[in-house]
Amino acid sequence: MADNERTLRHEMWRRYAGDDWAAFDALPPAIRNRVATHAYDAWSVNVMMLWQHYKRLYGRTMRAEQALIRYLDYCERLEREAFASRYSEAYGMTLPHDAADVTVLR
Repeated sequence: MADNERTLRHEMWRRYAGDDWAAFDALPPAIRNRVATHAYDAWSVNVMMLWQHYKRLYGRTMRAEQALIRYLDYCERLEREAFASRYSEAYGMTLPHDAADVTVLR
């Protein structure tokens, strides 16, 4: 399958195969919103697999949704830190968003 991914994400995560749109549509609204605002493509099939895990732990509850959203926030922070580190290694300077102390445009 052709892919336009040009980042180091493939070094950090495993992307599971499946229908991204169907997975996205099956997520609860709060999680769909978080996936849609993720700074990078959150890979809906992966998120659906995580959602199934959190539902097994907590049931289909607000607590499960909030736990998954916190985990997605954590993953996004890990990705930003990895990208900032790679940028610094490649260009010898701080990632511009970090240097300007601004948020990521979503």
